[in-house]
Amino acid sequence: MPKTAAPPASAASFLLTIPQGHAARLLLSYTAALPLSSPDAQLLAVVISVRAARGGTGRIRGAGLRALGLDDPDRAVTDLRALGWQIPNLLLDQDTDLVTVPALAVRPEDHPLPLGEIPRARVSGWTLRTLAAPLVTPLPPAARLAALFLTGHASEHLNGQVPQDLPHACRDHLPTLVTGGFLTELDGDHYRLDSSLRHLAGRLPHQADPDDSPPPRGPWKVRKQDRTTPSQWRRWKQRARPEVRQNAEAVEHCAVCRFPRARVAAAFTAAPLCFSRSCKRAAGLRAWHDFCPLSNG
Repeated sequence: MPKTAAPPASAASFLLTIPQGHAARLLLSYTAALPLSSPDAQLLAVVISVRAARGGTGRIRGAGLRALGLDDPDRAVTDLRALGWQIPNLLLDQDTDLVTVPALAVRPEDHPLPLGEIPRARVSGWTLRTLAAPLVTPLPPAARLAALFLTGHASEHLNGQVPQDLPHACRDHLPTLVTGGFLTELDGDHYRLDSSLRHLAGRLPHQADPDDSPPPRGPWKVRKQDRTTPSQWRRWKQRARPEVRQNAEAVEHCAVCRFPRARVAAAFTAAPLCFSRSCKRAAGLRAWHDFCPLSNG
């Protein structure tokens, strides 16, 4: 199959980062494994689980749940209560209420959804944004749940493979996603999202992605071979010209920059880095361009 690339996009154009995409898939796998009898209950479980992931209790908006368009919301609530979930009787009628999921109120080492606060909030927002996408809202609950799974398992280039834990009832609605324009291609287990949904992709790499995709840039790190020991750093400062040593020590002890010693030492002795103008002004250095290899102008 030819490898077709989607138009280039920056990381900022995606709703989820790569680790948050993994967190979204973890949420979907967790809810798919619950013993629930209908797509209604599974879709409701996704929305509630991500809200209650930290501490086991979440504040849920009744209006948001009503917007899910469940075929049988009462049956869905009954199914979740059978698992021990504490759901108020008037949840679907009130504006907001609290829901408790005892299975999520456990110690961190035993938690099935170990999400930090920021990933939890981003995945929760991604869930609601995906379900509210124009190509998704007209669909029945099973198809909307399928759309959530396929979006979360799609790559930056719109490619994806139907996940093994996709609920069985959702598989019957895959052709509906094609006719509705959500998918532009469905060939066996391989699919492609419509380009309008790319910002919602879970950014899971796929074999159909182009080979020349640039690798993700990680955080800056001092390479091991560039590390300077404390004794080497002291000897370097002893041999340096007085004005150069003064500049190096100003950066090393700057209360604004607060860079690790290893990073400062590597910057002055080997690889150049960039400091902001505010850092330069805070250090009070007038001849920065003459002495500092970290200057960015």
